[in-house]
Amino acid sequence: MAFAKDHFVGGSDGWSQSGDYLTWASAETFNVGDNLVFNYGGSHGVNVVSKNDYDNCNTGNALRVYTGGNNSIPLSSAGDMYFVCPTLNHCDTGMKLAIKVQGSSSGTTPSAPSGTKSMPPNGAAGTFGSMTKVVVGFSVVLASMFAFMG
Repeated sequence: MAFAKDHFVGGSDGWSQSGDYLTWASAETFNVGDNLVFNYGGSHGVNVVSKNDYDNCNTGNALRVYTGGNNSIPLSSAGDMYFVCPTLNHCDTGMKLAIKVQGSSSGTTPSAPSGTKSMPPNGAAGTFGSMTKVVVGFSVVLASMFAFMG
């Protein structure tokens, strides 16, 4: 059994202009089911953005906006995620974070790509067929979410 982990962004320094988020993130393993916890003060905030907006420090097209000084953001799907501080010039001076979320909190990934089928033993195709439709449907929903997030 695997348990979700809270990742405190920036460690004891929190989400601030003095953080080295590239180094911090490289020492972490992010899994679906975990949470990113942003602790900050002052005029900071957290914007979830696309890769292009992350690369260009564009905060005008944020996918999600968090304020208030203490935000716990659930990592609900696998893939790349990008975060920036929306305060003027903070992203440009390094207050941004890029992470790769792995498929599960156990650190393992599925052995077969989503949508693949194999026949079950004992000829239980009826039950397996229904289960496959649910898995394939879920995969389509996840793919749509990733396409939307950019």
